[in-house]
Amino acid sequence: MGDSPMLKFVGQAQDYPAKRTAQDRADDFHEINRSFLLEKAEEQASRCSQCGVPYCSTHCPLHNHIPDWLKLTAEGRLREAYELSNSTSTMPEICGRICPQDRLCEGNCVIEFSGHGSVTIGSVEKFITDTAWKEGWVEALVPGKATGQSVAVIGAGPAGLTAAEYLRVAGHEVHVYDRHDRAGGLLTYGIPGFKLEKEVVMRRVQRLKDGGIVFHESFSVGRDATLEDLRKKHDAVLIATGVYKARDVKMPGSTLGGVVKALDYLIASNKASFGDVVPEHEDGSLMAKGKHVVVIGGGDTAMDCVRTAIRQGAKSVKCLYRRDRDNMPGSQREVQNAEEEGVEFVWLSAPVAYEGEESVTGVKAIHMRLGRPDASGRRSPEPDPESEFAMEADLVIKALGFEPEDLPKLFDADELSVTRWGTVRVDHRTMMTSLDGVFAAGDIVRGASLVVWGIRDGRDVTGHMHRYLKAKAAATVKEKELA
Repeated sequence: MGDSPMLKFVGQAQDYPAKRTAQDRADDFHEINRSFLLEKAEEQASRCSQCGVPYCSTHCPLHNHIPDWLKLTAEGRLREAYELSNSTSTMPEICGRICPQDRLCEGNCVIEFSGHGSVTIGSVEKFITDTAWKEGWVEALVPGKATGQSVAVIGAGPAGLTAAEYLRVAGHEVHVYDRHDRAGGLLTYGIPGFKLEKEVVMRRVQRLKDGGIVFHESFSVGRDATLEDLRKKHDAVLIATGVYKARDVKMPGSTLGGVVKALDYLIASNKASFGDVVPEHEDGSLMAKGKHVVVIGGGDTAMDCVRTAIRQGAKSVKCLYRRDRDNMPGSQREVQNAEEEGVEFVWLSAPVAYEGEESVTGVKAIHMRLGRPDASGRRSPEPDPESEFAMEADLVIKALGFEPEDLPKLFDADELSVTRWGTVRVDHRTMMTSLDGVFAAGDIVRGASLVVWGIRDGRDVTGHMHRYLKAKAAATVKEKELA
């Protein structure tokens, strides 16, 4: 190895930034992981094997140049590391915090396969960009030469914000329309502060505003304007709304008070974190304090809910999931964090009824067993006969996933084509919908997915939209010449 700063994985053990103790962090919504110190970031980056085929990069939806910026970090060249990281991602410090690295880059690290423990890629990525913000290396968004064309972006989540940034850099006038009073989508209102502190999102949004992108907040397409109105006003439109409609399972007691949707619960909590007055907290309808809480589901949203309930002062928090730990879709790191904080997991169990008269008082459930694999490759859960049991509950949070809202009716655009799953249908060669000049990207096309895929889709659709706008401008010039 000589004097090379790399290939230290044999003698240098894997290490993550220290976590605050469970008792300490359960009382607030601050991030639970402390940041690397410079020496520790350089040390962990030096463990990279600089392999010939970097599986970490190929399994990253953004194909980030991970080995290259790890090497730059190990050499102490942090500004160059940041610039390289930033070249493929509009939100590297956000991905470093919330990407499921154990399933993507770190889970496919070559030295992980060799038994030495993966490079702590996410923590280094977070450190690089946090340092860039601190040192003033994050440059202002500079618009390109004005094209005279304008674009409407519907949805201010990861896909919409990414596309807005790149389209502005290309010189277009960009207007972002979002239903919430703050931009960021689920980054702002869906993900709790203990995973992603809100200042991290807001400084990204402010950078876009300072770059001349116009935000129309608390603006609902279909209420404040139709899709056709936006088509007439702008040269192109991007639908990047994500998927917000909660999946549900109908069962007795579903309409009882205290049986709530996960996103309603998380939005209320995040609004409170901004200092907003939240009526649902004041009347207790979306507040876990002093209650026995049961969360239904096993994904990352369920993990966000159980950990939020702990911080709100719940008497007890149980997570009810129909499969076992190995077959759950959520991050195993999140499960570990939740267990440390006092959450009880009830594996291989599913609700069959919510009990109570006006408000919920309990959940009747049944034990499950795993059968043959389904289409996703996971073994299908089957009810275990005569195994019903009950648990006390004052608040039940349904975290069963999300699906598209009622498009095209929501946008008053019957001619907008959707798939049988309700997602927007696009020509995947151009990412254009059935309407000329209307594009779509992110979860509204692919279904509920990861933030990093939203960023990737926002990046990809930008190229298609720019080519469309360029061709449209050329056609307009030709028409004038002929006239």
